[in-house]
Amino acid sequence: MGSSDGLKAEKQDGDTSLSGLQKLIKGDASWDRDQLGDVLHWIRQAIALVCGVLWGAIPLTGFLWILIFAALSSGAIYGVYSIYLKVDAEEFGGDGALLQEGLFASMTLFLLAWTLVYSLAHF
Repeated sequence: MGSSDGLKAEKQDGDTSLSGLQKLIKGDASWDRDQLGDVLHWIRQAIALVCGVLWGAIPLTGFLWILIFAALSSGAIYGVYSIYLKVDAEEFGGDGALLQEGLFASMTLFLLAWTLVYSLAHF
C-alpha cells in the first residue's frame, strides 16, 4: 500500500479527520453527536462572554436582559445547526437536546462576565 492509497482511503472516509472548527467553516460536513455538541457548546460560550462584557459595560440591569441573552443565545445556536449546517435535529436527539448544549455553562459565564464588568466599570 503506497502513500497514494493512504490518501485515497482518507478521502473516502470523508470528513472524519476534520476538526470541529474546520467542519463548521466548511458547513456541509457530516457530524457526529460529540463533535456537534462541542461546537455548539463553544459557540454558546463565545456568545455568553461577548454579551456579558457588553451588558456590563453599557450598563444594563434587570431580569429582562437575562431573558434577552437566553433568547439570543438559543436563537443563534438554532440558526447554526438548522440553517447553516442543515443538520437533522432528530438524528441528534431533537431540538431540545441540541438547544441545551452548553446552556447552563453559558448562563454561568454570562452572569459572571456581566457582574464582573459592571462592578469594575461602574463602582
